[in-house]
Amino acid sequence: MPSLPHNTAPAIADPAATCAFPNAKKIYVTGSRPDLNVPFREISQHPTPTPDGVKENLPITVYDTSGPYTDPDARIDIRKGLPELRAGWIEERNDTERLTGPSSVFGKQRKSDPAT
Repeated sequence: MPSLPHNTAPAIADPAATCAFPNAKKIYVTGSRPDLNVPFREISQHPTPTPDGVKENLPITVYDTSGPYTDPDARIDIRKGLPELRAGWIEERNDTERLTGPSSVFGKQRKSDPAT
């Protein structure tokens, strides 16, 4: 089976997958070290009508697992993959080992399959 052509042009994620959520903005809080930023989403709420008038509601902050895809400042090329933001932190823990290639049977089979 012939291998697929290698395309070096940037592959940009679909804008529908990277747009911000309505009434929400992505914010970051510094983690346990200055080079770790923890993503959150600040969600605006509508005001609440009460007998005494309208009461403004504070935004709700929730942990955001969407990665960089909903960050309006992120430039994403899906061929390059995500930046290794935690690499320094992981290496400093000294409890991991960087592999030279796939180590599982599945990974090795996939690496040698020209269709992938």
